[in-house]
Amino acid sequence: MKNSLLGLCLLLSVTFVAEAQKKKIEKKFDKTAAIANLNYLTSDELKGRDPSYPEMAMAYNYIAIHLEDAGAKPLPGADGFFQNIPFRLSSPPSKGQITIDDSIYSQGDNLLVLDGESLSGTYELVDVGFGTPEDFEGKDLTGKIAVSSVGAPDKMSPAELFSLGSEKTANAKKQGAVALIERFNIPSIPWQLISNYLNRDQMGIDKGESSKLPYIWVKDISNTLPKKIAKGKAKSAILQIEGKINKPIEGKNVLAWIEGTDKTLKNEFVMLSAHYDHIGIGKPDAEGDSIYNGARDNAVGTVAVMNAAKFFAENPPKRSILLALWTAEEKGLLGSRYFAENPLIPLNQIIYNLNIDGAGYNDTSIITVIGLGRTTGDGLVIEAVEEFGLKAVADPAPEQGLYDRSDNVNFAKEGIPAPTFSLGFTAFDDEINKYYHKAADEVDSLDLDYVTLYWKSYILAAQNIANAAEQPKWVAGDKYEEAGKALYGDK
Repeated sequence: MKNSLLGLCLLLSVTFVAEAQKKKIEKKFDKTAAIANLNYLTSDELKGRDPSYPEMAMAYNYIAIHLEDAGAKPLPGADGFFQNIPFRLSSPPSKGQITIDDSIYSQGDNLLVLDGESLSGTYELVDVGFGTPEDFEGKDLTGKIAVSSVGAPDKMSPAELFSLGSEKTANAKKQGAVALIERFNIPSIPWQLISNYLNRDQMGIDKGESSKLPYIWVKDISNTLPKKIAKGKAKSAILQIEGKINKPIEGKNVLAWIEGTDKTLKNEFVMLSAHYDHIGIGKPDAEGDSIYNGARDNAVGTVAVMNAAKFFAENPPKRSILLALWTAEEKGLLGSRYFAENPLIPLNQIIYNLNIDGAGYNDTSIITVIGLGRTTGDGLVIEAVEEFGLKAVADPAPEQGLYDRSDNVNFAKEGIPAPTFSLGFTAFDDEINKYYHKAADEVDSLDLDYVTLYWKSYILAAQNIANAAEQPKWVAGDKYEEAGKALYGDK
């Protein structure tokens, strides 16, 4: 009887605390101000928040001012509320052609010059497998072209293809190569889709001298090129890459923090993140609108983090809060990748990342959590969502690989538990595709009552994690479990 009474008292205590926290969020939340922020970030004045446009400064300055006004503090080592990123905008060549044996590769057809400078001449080809550091080790590539497969055997997501490409160009340059050719040989991804997307200006992180190295993809679905090299039929390549233009762009992650109240736990951080960029100006719709304002993707998420900053500055939890608004997610998760590679807070002090991204919603009774079921913090997120009358559901389309297509993955692969808190969707249906990367994704198309519940749920979920007695972990067997153990020193 005593144990039953104790259990009942604990249950009532937890319920009372949760209800009290919900009421505090309800009382403090300023819906009018939140919608005003949403309207500004999606206004035509910002021209779709493309990080290569000068109007992007209006977005990051606006966010930084609001974080400062809320009472959040700049991170040590930052430039005020910014982490500056050296981006490089690389245009397609005016002429791109490679001749290998009896095959001719042409820009936009079966060839894509993604980065680097102009280069013409005849150069020896050297196959370096997947282009791992071990594949390059000991090879003299002076004056030669390195040829590799894209990605790596267990790393084939779009973000991984580009991050690995950057590593490979650095290693190729180190070994004296004059160019890197990667063979695109993923049959499940249509080459034409890839070509349509990449045969235009590409943004990357400037890596100095290695960024000058021509970085090239050729279509090789049948894996014929390495066979030709092995048989001596493709000893060299004739390159004609002309008219390459590369321009430096300064990017900015917007960062701030709020100190926790617990003398021990305040040394741990819960990172609340969202990307604030979108895709800029695109093809006009039937009404002639060509500005893609990105309300769902991802102004809603940006405002969620801004709301969280205001709440937690006034009501700090036990752990510290790291507020992170990433740039250039739409360019290949570049802003978050730069922070993961150049952290202003040691990554082993960031115990959880509640990220926001999404294509939209088709069910206003739910919140879709990409990664639900993968960490021990799930219950705290589910509880927060339920407090506001919604239901947390897992990824309904795992075949899309959504977990590895947003900023959270740059931290998950380092070992940090990192789900993405998305607007509610049950499938990629017409309702999603109507707005995803379309000019129609405007504030006036949103159900703002639902979005407000979403914002409040996000704050409560973050608060639950930040006040939890135990640090969330990856569940046993998850593909990032070992990385988590290595990061946090778990046995």
